[in-house]
Amino acid sequence: MNYSIADFILHTEGKHSNIAECGLGSFKPFEIEGDCSAEPTMILHTDCPISNSTHPTTKVIHTFEFEQEYATGELARYAEGYRFSTSREGVDYLMIKRDGSNIVESNFGNFEKVDPSLLRFGLWIMLGIVIAPLGAIAIHSSVVVKEHQGILCLGESGTGKSTHTRLWRENIEGAKLLNDDSPIIRMIDGECRVYGSPWSGKTHCYVNKWVPVRGLIRLSQAPHNRIHRLPALSAIGAVLPSCPPAFAYDNALQDHICNTVSDILSCTPVYHLECLPDAAAAMLSYSTIFNK
Repeated sequence: MNYSIADFILHTEGKHSNIAECGLGSFKPFEIEGDCSAEPTMILHTDCPISNSTHPTTKVIHTFEFEQEYATGELARYAEGYRFSTSREGVDYLMIKRDGSNIVESNFGNFEKVDPSLLRFGLWIMLGIVIAPLGAIAIHSSVVVKEHQGILCLGESGTGKSTHTRLWRENIEGAKLLNDDSPIIRMIDGECRVYGSPWSGKTHCYVNKWVPVRGLIRLSQAPHNRIHRLPALSAIGAVLPSCPPAFAYDNALQDHICNTVSDILSCTPVYHLECLPDAAAAMLSYSTIFNK
């Protein structure tokens, strides 16, 4: 199977290689019908004879606790590259990528049934590792499109990113949602683009399209509505926390992220919006970014 995600080609081979039929319906809009002549960006082998004993951890990069999912995860280094493992109720999924290779080996095809949520997160992590050196980042944000340009709303969980983009759609004619959790942002020929992805949080918005980025907004809750454009150093501080947090604990991945963020900020404005969850906040950010 082949999937086009942010114009990167994900090729899957082995049992359960049709991941859209493994409970990950969000991948369906990204399927490539028929033959694909493009070179794969990432090749996923699903039923490899790997385990925690054959590829033991040499250094833990970051651990994850999925409280509502009753699962755990770990991004780590093994002797030859990166490994990501997830575990729930005695089932251990493992994905490994050797340094310098675009091949990801996994054991999830060795199980009769697939745990969709564990597979979804594992694919997000491993694709993120593969595309990081290619100038692309899966960035935690909600993206609204207006006039064929994307505006990324950034902020900590609970800040109101989804609320703000909803207010755009309700109050600004023609505004549409592209992704509500993890779009992919990348630089191509000096242009910053944002792509829909199969990862959109709790909102079922899986759009296989891209638009140029008009601006990024860092949100913070306040008893008023106020917006201003951030200078370079503040802009970096506003964007980096929305990049994959686990990657910050690995020097190579963090270098790739910082290089891409630097390229993005060279051509894209970043704003700080102190706001209420009301229509006036949406109108203020819209009028500022589009010079209305």
